[in-house]
Amino acid sequence: MSRALDVFLVAGEPSGDRLGGALMAGLKSQTDVSFRGVGGPNMAAQGLNSLFAMADLSVMGLLEVLPRVPRLLRRIRETVTAAVAARPDVLITIDSPDFCLRVASGLRRVMPDLKVVHYVAPSVWAWRPERAEKMARYVDHVLALLPFEPPYMEAAGMSCDFVGHPLVAEPVPTAADVAALRKDLRIGAAPVVLLLPGSRVGEIRRLLPIYEEVTKRVAAVHRDLRFCVPLADGVADDLSGRLSMWAVPVVVLNPQGRPLEEAAHRKRTVFRMAAAALATSGTVVLELAAADCPQVTAYRANWATTRLVRKMARIDTANLLNIVTDTRVIPEFLFGKCTAETITPALLGVLSDPGAQKAAAAGTMKALGLGGEDPGVRAAKSVLGFLGRGGAHPISVGNPPS
Repeated sequence: MSRALDVFLVAGEPSGDRLGGALMAGLKSQTDVSFRGVGGPNMAAQGLNSLFAMADLSVMGLLEVLPRVPRLLRRIRETVTAAVAARPDVLITIDSPDFCLRVASGLRRVMPDLKVVHYVAPSVWAWRPERAEKMARYVDHVLALLPFEPPYMEAAGMSCDFVGHPLVAEPVPTAADVAALRKDLRIGAAPVVLLLPGSRVGEIRRLLPIYEEVTKRVAAVHRDLRFCVPLADGVADDLSGRLSMWAVPVVVLNPQGRPLEEAAHRKRTVFRMAAAALATSGTVVLELAAADCPQVTAYRANWATTRLVRKMARIDTANLLNIVTDTRVIPEFLFGKCTAETITPALLGVLSDPGAQKAAAAGTMKALGLGGEDPGVRAAKSVLGFLGRGGAHPISVGNPPS
């Protein structure tokens, strides 16, 4: 009987923690395995005792990162030291490439034969294509969330499987779930507009005044609307305090004090009930698509990040629905275009004609693996196949974005 597979995992933010939890569950379903590393509550639920709080690594944007560089460097050293001591069979880094690839680089210097897998291909099709070549110095195998990504990784010298996006495996709220949440939130049958200003303090502070002004303008046209803000756990107290001072009342969906899966399902349910959403660009756009919720997306960054992205961007949209379906059906307002004056008419347009986005949402979910094997299991099989402990089961590859 072969010995248990020893896996060292590193995730740096909530989206990576969700991927890590699903991958760990998939591995446990396929083989005898033990885990060590860094992660959050989803990975802890699968048996990981994190080296330190994953929140120490959740930071985005050039100016936001700078004050935390000493702590991040210390955490990199601690992670490398722990992994060297563990002598795992494989290192699996999950998203957060600035942190994870530094860990992989440090480990490769000490353990040159260590197998390294990275979960979530870098979006080299969008900007900074050199990242794939840089990553290939430390990474052997990549698990991709988008169907057109494997050729980019393979061209840089890594093996890669498209394993599907975890959203396609999440349970779909029922009509009874929606009715119960409406009753709990005391909103009756009123149409609901979601406001999703982000999960990081910096982006929330930049975007919230714009969202507030949009809310005032939309409420003046549609007086029967109710506005709802699903709070991200790490910023719930700060954001709820800011929202309490708005002129237009909003309903908050607070995850605090609830079990992890219950909070996640309530969020999926409020997405399902909403008539439309104004969302900060990011993976949340796919969550809205999974819930068949029409959307307008927006984003603002600090001046340094804005200049960097504008200089290096290779495509004209950041919305993954637009990219996957090769359309521009989702209204999107980035950087200088992110104003209440531009966003308001677009959101009003989506409220009056939500059907235009339905095909894009359905097409995106199908492309991401809806109806196929659970992505966590696919990812696990891909890892085991790469390690020679089973066959990989990649999904067919789609076309790159134009």
